[in-house]
Amino acid sequence: MIRDEIKKIIEKAAEELGLKAPEVLVEQPKEKIYGDYAANIALMMGKDPMRTAEEIELRIMNYELGMFEKIEVVEPGFINFFLSKEYLQKQVSEILKNKDKYGDLNIGKEEKINIEFISANPTGPLTLGNARGGFCGDILSNVLEKAGYDATREFYINDRGKQIEDLKKGLYKGEKRTASQIQKENQRFITKELKIKFDKWFSERSLYKNKEADKILALLKKKKLTYEKEAVPTGGQGALWFKSTKFGDDKDRVLIKENGEYTYLTSDIAYLKNKFERGFKKLIFFWGADHHGYINRIKAATEALGYKKEQVDFIIMQLVAIMWTGGGGEKEFMKMSKRKGVYVTLEKLINEVGLDAARFFFLARAANGHLIFDLELAKKKSQENPVYYVQYAHARIHSILAKFKTQSLKFKTTTKNLKLLKHQSELDLIKQLIRFPEIIEDIAKDYQVQRLPQYAIDLAESFHRFYQECQVISDEKEKTQARIALISATQIILKNTLNLMGIATPESM
Repeated sequence: MIRDEIKKIIEKAAEELGLKAPEVLVEQPKEKIYGDYAANIALMMGKDPMRTAEEIELRIMNYELGMFEKIEVVEPGFINFFLSKEYLQKQVSEILKNKDKYGDLNIGKEEKINIEFISANPTGPLTLGNARGGFCGDILSNVLEKAGYDATREFYINDRGKQIEDLKKGLYKGEKRTASQIQKENQRFITKELKIKFDKWFSERSLYKNKEADKILALLKKKKLTYEKEAVPTGGQGALWFKSTKFGDDKDRVLIKENGEYTYLTSDIAYLKNKFERGFKKLIFFWGADHHGYINRIKAATEALGYKKEQVDFIIMQLVAIMWTGGGGEKEFMKMSKRKGVYVTLEKLINEVGLDAARFFFLARAANGHLIFDLELAKKKSQENPVYYVQYAHARIHSILAKFKTQSLKFKTTTKNLKLLKHQSELDLIKQLIRFPEIIEDIAKDYQVQRLPQYAIDLAESFHRFYQECQVISDEKEKTQARIALISATQIILKNTLNLMGIATPESM
């Protein structure tokens, strides 16, 4: 990755200058006038940052890397790096050589990581809230695998407890199916229609069938992390409590109620232990907005079991609202709430807008923000629709390459040809292409999957601008070959990006 290369160069220069460098942060400036990459290392090293930055700059310029067109130091001590045309041109060859493997990283080092998502109660059809966590969990799993992790997608089936008993009593309006039937239907829909392939469907009931819940209670008692307390002083048996405040929770939690019923937390702790014993080093949970209060108790349970709180991460999915234009031309909204009986089924939405648009729109906003799903925009077959705009770029490239082949022109990529890529829109397109591995790394570190659809839009925009300003196939044979190489590299990255999102790569539109 270019960003890592620059980081290593800065660290080398600082070491040679006898400077004790903190962690080097290299970022892309928001404005092009500040270069392709910028570092604030001098500002982090104490007094006189301008002088420190200038010393580092001079040392790097002596390396004769051919990587930079120029390096400049600006107030109050930033070092800005401008990539050279020659360096950018060589990156096209790298992409063509690596193809689908371009962007593969090894930061995960095959570490086993478990991603649990959707995990909807089997009390009815899947909703838009389920979809948001489902698509985000699926795409995060894809990215983590691309980054070198051994990722497992897991669905936790809540097939015991109150919701199952309520279903049997007919408390869910209109439901005449058993929990088992609903679960089977949802599994089929997830696999066949949503194209999400879970590696494991884990039954909550199995924790009781295999006595794992009882074993976890015995373990916590042995560690002296439980106690009994009566709700009222009747002299009867009290509830069994977990000392979760010992591990940072705001209050202790009940494991067994006074009536002898096991709580969800007992299942959750047994499930945690089950996952860790399967060798997972990191657990990621996608939860709905109403589960935020559960985070501290699960972290407490993790520490009580002898693991580190940092080994569990939680992504809370905020609410979804549908937006459409009403009869009077005003925008109307409907907030989804399954508990209040106000929701649109996921199946209905997929039928309305298609799977590609649904995936793209659900991924487009950070999990911690409310999502407004623009129903009419998602249905449009025009470049106003962002997913259509991105897919059209892929289809356009395919059309150009097909035309190139029919003209029986020999496709040969050489260093000489690539040196002809000098137009600003060509260079800007290459700069977008080489961002791809950095996008993978960033998502793998902070789970912000909305970066992927935004990157797809940015890349498509750079390609469309290049297409408008540069004729790909012309009478200039060598320039044609260079530009064919460039759009072939662009097709590879677009396809890789869309594949990670589980979105189709059409050849025509």
